Amino acid sequence: MQVHPLLAPIADLVYPPRCPLCGAAIAAQTGLCTACWGELAIPGEPCCAACQRPFPDDIGQESLCAPCLADPPRHDGVAAGTLYNEASRKLVLAFKHGRRIAMAPMLARLIAARLPPEVGSGWTMVPVPLHRWRLWRRGFNQAALLAGELARLRGADLLVDGLVRRKQTPSLGGLGKAARARALSGAIAVNPTRADRIRGAKLVLVDDVLTSGATSQACVSMLKRAGAEKVVIACFARVLDEALDLV
Repeated sequence: MQVHPLLAPIADLVYPPRCPLCGAAIAAQTGLCTACWGELAIPGEPCCAACQRPFPDDIGQESLCAPCLADPPRHDGVAAGTLYNEASRKLVLAFKHGRRIAMAPMLARLIAARLPPEVGSGWTMVPVPLHRWRLWRRGFNQAALLAGELARLRGADLLVDGLVRRKQTPSLGGLGKAARARALSGAIAVNPTRADRIRGAKLVLVDDVLTSGATSQACVSMLKRAGAEKVVIACFARVLDEALDLV
């Protein structure tokens, strides 16, 4: 949600721009203060050719990380705006649980900067779905807000209901791989009324945080099974603790 340029001075007068992380005064309602920008961990190169996991050393453009060698991913790349640290955690909490949905354009810009250059017209943004009861309680799907902003930034299409979550799932934190798979079994499916828009399509699967990857993998699996040509995963924050020292 963005303020119309003509109304921005009034909005700034009523709600003076403040950094959403530290509360310091800033010039506009669209970012962070200089100090807090420096607290974000932005992933870069060198990185894994398949999942963009940062490498400590440049070992070749087509090199794969150990997880991708052991279990080749079905997705076609990961675009993470930031690595998950204290600063990005606070932004996610403010956005998702603090209901500061006006942060969506700023978070989306960070994601868009990491998307492959070819993502744009001819691509479709598909958010990770929420179960209807969670959507009812929260009032919005944060992934859908980010997907809408990314579609606008890149000139792509938006398919808000391409995926559906058929059952509520518990928190996957602390669960092993097998337990996560059981929790997600049958939980996510392609919306049958949107199957024709997924078949043969180039898609960006959008979420706010990528943790173990179990949910995104389940989504990618369903999209590829439905005939999607490509599925790139895009998120604002990616949990890779071992990579934080590399940025």
